[in-house]
Amino acid sequence: MASHRKWSPTGTRIAGIRTPALATAALTSVALLSQTANAAPSADSKPSIEEVEKKVDDLYHQAEAATEKYNATREKTAQQRKRVDSLLDDVAQRTEKLNTARDELGSFAAAQYRTGASAPDTATLLLADNPQDYFDQTQLMSRLTSRQKVAVDDYITEQAATTKKRAEASQSLQTLTTTQSALRTSKADVQRKLAEARDLLSKLTADEKARLAAIEKKKQEAADRKAAELAQQQAAAEKKAQEAAARQQTTTGTTATTGTTGSSATDSSYTAKADKALAFARAQVGKPYVWGATGPGSYDCSGLTQAAWKTAGVDLPRTTWDQVNVGTTVPLSDIKPGDLVFFYDDISHVGLYVGNGMMIHAPKPGAYVREESIFYGGESIIHSVVRPA
Repeated sequence: MASHRKWSPTGTRIAGIRTPALATAALTSVALLSQTANAAPSADSKPSIEEVEKKVDDLYHQAEAATEKYNATREKTAQQRKRVDSLLDDVAQRTEKLNTARDELGSFAAAQYRTGASAPDTATLLLADNPQDYFDQTQLMSRLTSRQKVAVDDYITEQAATTKKRAEASQSLQTLTTTQSALRTSKADVQRKLAEARDLLSKLTADEKARLAAIEKKKQEAADRKAAELAQQQAAAEKKAQEAAARQQTTTGTTATTGTTGSSATDSSYTAKADKALAFARAQVGKPYVWGATGPGSYDCSGLTQAAWKTAGVDLPRTTWDQVNVGTTVPLSDIKPGDLVFFYDDISHVGLYVGNGMMIHAPKPGAYVREESIFYGGESIIHSVVRPA
């Protein structure tokens, strides 16, 4: 916190004159700026390999977040397009019915003209902005037959419904235009982040690339150790549970599953579904990550998990933000094969847990679907674990 001392007009003397401290500071700044301008660029101005790695990781993370936004907007755009198509079809059908009703009114007028009967002014009717106002005239309505009145009522009703549907279609078209614009913005955002990451990597020398690979290798080794620790902890917990069950059976003479038939059946059902999802995911290993892709040749992270669980009969939403809300959230210590592991505070990445601290996921642009430790970015980035079925 800055000190709240009073300013005092102290300074230095030049040629017998006391110069204010402010002027002295200004002179010093000019001298320093002059020295800086004349100095050669510092070798330290170039970012370190560690800084480049962090920047690239951040950019890929931002690109994934932008990808999920793109996915959500694309879903919304597709739904809006279906609504517009449906409304336009409805308007076309109603317009056809309106034309039929108008033709019927015209035929009544023609028939009355041929028979010499007093006929309503059909031309005025068909050109009127509001036919109801036209027919509200008592003297005109009194000349219409009951059949004509029904036709007039049908015409007025259909015209009102058609006008309403046209307004809805117009509004939906405006909304579709807005979502399409947002879709283009999201797509451009993803492409910009990826281009920036590629540009950073392209500027590295061969030696720097080797050092970057060494850093990545150390991170992977640390992640693998954490995965092994989790596997050991789960194995120890499972062994302890089995021993407790065996002691209960010895003491009571009954199996430890008494009273838990429903739970066992649920576990068995989930395992069967998870096995199908995992079998599908394993078959995708080696396919490229492509943002916005849902298969079969390429995937992004949520596209892979959605496709995997679909083979097990479970329909997951498209984005990580929606997938995290499906099913039951479980603690990391209770994670099981088939569970979804979500990452980062913004929930922008997801993988499919396979056991032993490992998962199958579509990592990032430029990479391929692979099996990797759930601790690939450290335990701190794990957001939550969800059991989707």
